[in-house]
Amino acid sequence: MLDKNKPGPGHSSEGRDLSGRTIVITGGAGFLGSHLCRHHLEAGARVLCVDNLSTGRLRNIEDLLEGHDFKFVKHDIIDPYEPGEAIDYIFNMACPASPPKYQLHPIRTFDTSVRGSHNLLELAMRRGARILQASTSEVYGDPAVSPQAEDYRGNVVTMGPRACYDEGKRAAETLFYEYNHLHKVDTRVARIFNTYGPAMDPEDGRVVSNFIVQALQGHDLTVYGDGTQTRSFCYVDDLVAGLMALMYTEGDLADPVNLGNPVEFTILELADLVLAETGSTSALKHLDLPKDDPKIRRPNIEHARDALGWEPHVPLIEGIRRTIPYFAAEIAQSAKAQV
Repeated sequence: MLDKNKPGPGHSSEGRDLSGRTIVITGGAGFLGSHLCRHHLEAGARVLCVDNLSTGRLRNIEDLLEGHDFKFVKHDIIDPYEPGEAIDYIFNMACPASPPKYQLHPIRTFDTSVRGSHNLLELAMRRGARILQASTSEVYGDPAVSPQAEDYRGNVVTMGPRACYDEGKRAAETLFYEYNHLHKVDTRVARIFNTYGPAMDPEDGRVVSNFIVQALQGHDLTVYGDGTQTRSFCYVDDLVAGLMALMYTEGDLADPVNLGNPVEFTILELADLVLAETGSTSALKHLDLPKDDPKIRRPNIEHARDALGWEPHVPLIEGIRRTIPYFAAEIAQSAKAQV
């Protein structure tokens, strides 16, 4: 059994040289996208950051804007995108991933996954670029098995408040499959499990950001349901290393790959950890469990270990300790702006 607080082995993504390569990162001003931009710049690549700023934030990339090898393009991938220069790789990270965010505009969320993926696959085919799709553990729905491996077909709902995101991502995977098989596009699909860390929007609405912000502000921590539902939380640096390993490992890797931390926590365990690490005396406030909210979530990452030599190594307690100062600074800056 894995020790929840014991670091695992490192991953193999450090030290990559991407000099002379041009990378398109859609959703590049978002949480994961902005981290990918930084990692690629550190590796010597030229980065084309594409974002419509519907949920992405310029403040995530503002220190990169003057860089010679970084270009920001405000664009919605629902419309075709033409870079105007040679490109080598495309990361499709564009789509709201927080339920409160994507449920505000459900049809647009679905279109972003489907039409956006179609547009980018066409671009990859024209340019001979390798393309990676940021899919999600939500394709498994409310799983009836645990942990979830890539061959599990899911327990899904096609008509419900979460379906615009879940089914959009499933449809995008189908497009990636067909472009790979019919047009020989070099595709990669990452099924991303819960990820957290600096650059998250304090109003993101997902459980880690909610708990930390609420604890720091002295508000009750909102626990949906009885709190015994489980999630597996992956620190952002580990997840980005997995994405880069998936993109840059050579070989036939068109089939989906789970990326996430296989160590499982209940929501109550997460709440207790956040309260202890923030020193907050906030209470817990239980609310009704949202419709179609998954009861369990835990990835089987054997495929990632075998094919990529990757697994996460930042335990939750360490990741939370790295993340709290970021949210504290965001809260302080927001308060200062309102004075």
